[in-house]
Amino acid sequence: MIPSSSPWRTAVGMPPAVALAALLAVAAAGCGTPGPTSAPASDPAAAPQPSLFTVPANQLPSLQVTAVARVSWPVVVSTSGTVGWDADHTTQTITQVSGPVTRILVDTGARVKAGDPLLYVSSPDFVNAVSAYRMARNRLDLAKRTLDRNRDLLAHKAIAQKDLEASEADYRDAATQVQNTLDALRIYGVTPTDLQAADDQDSPVTPELAVRAPITGIVVEKDVLPGQLIQAGSTVCFVISDVSTVWVQGHVYDPDLAGVRKGNEVEVTSPAFPHPYPGVVSYIGAALDPATRTTPVRIVTRNPDGLLKKDLFVDVAIHTVTEKDMVVVPTSAVLYNEDNFPFVYLEAKPGQFAERLVQTGAHQDDQVQILDGLAPGDRIVSKGSVFLQFAQTYQR
Repeated sequence: MIPSSSPWRTAVGMPPAVALAALLAVAAAGCGTPGPTSAPASDPAAAPQPSLFTVPANQLPSLQVTAVARVSWPVVVSTSGTVGWDADHTTQTITQVSGPVTRILVDTGARVKAGDPLLYVSSPDFVNAVSAYRMARNRLDLAKRTLDRNRDLLAHKAIAQKDLEASEADYRDAATQVQNTLDALRIYGVTPTDLQAADDQDSPVTPELAVRAPITGIVVEKDVLPGQLIQAGSTVCFVISDVSTVWVQGHVYDPDLAGVRKGNEVEVTSPAFPHPYPGVVSYIGAALDPATRTTPVRIVTRNPDGLLKKDLFVDVAIHTVTEKDMVVVPTSAVLYNEDNFPFVYLEAKPGQFAERLVQTGAHQDDQVQILDGLAPGDRIVSKGSVFLQFAQTYQR
């Protein structure tokens, strides 16, 4: 009895020609005749090909297919940088007199204007300078009265001409002495109010001298303590900086250096901040940094909100004047697969699409550079690719 699973019984009931063909195939298999086999894995023709994903005709209008283009882009040099204070608007506050600190009026972070008092120093040097100014003023007053009297006496023939000339010389010497002592007080940074107090011969000389802010800005360093003895011309009391602009020290490698020029526009960004900060290349170093083998580039950057802090690491994009032809696609066309590799949907046939892995490069506006994977003229999905990815995943 022929088993129910036997090919011979299977052939029963078939049309004669079909049954005969089936029986011949079985017989050939039984005689060891090799049948068709899959191509070896090494055969390129047998390599796995991207599967096509068919989109129904009624859903095609939701997709936008764009031809890949080659455009000319300005070359953007991307590098890293470090924020520093603007040295053209940063200065140390150094006292002009020696003595102990009696009062400190500001602390780190205080916003000051040029001329604001920062601290007071009790200085015998200042007392001596005021005393010398007062004595010079007294001598000038006396010389002026003597000159006026001798002029009157000469008019009445009571003195000789040489006596008048001697009094005139004394007056000029006294005036020079007053100017010298006044210049010394101005070097100490006295104000017109201080000078008025110094002119009052009956008031005692106040030993305190204010150390004032030389520029408008923010106190970024405080280096003194109450009662500290400071030395004229050497002790740094404060560091003041106008932080509305900062310097970013960028680092440019040799292959990118040829396109960088003074005046290039720059965008300074940080993952911590929601917007970029505009800047301008103001200086390109004359020597390489031996540690990093890069050329330092100084970028003057506006910092209106004060978020760019000293020594902060930032990303720098220098927009050069050099242009380069490159293949670009809309940013919306690039997706990422489960392995986090970028890909696009390539239109293989009308209504049929396949995933194509790509290698991306620089970004500009709403376009991204394609380094590998596409050629000019290839048609890709530029709008609706997210919908296409979701539909393909659901179909799987």
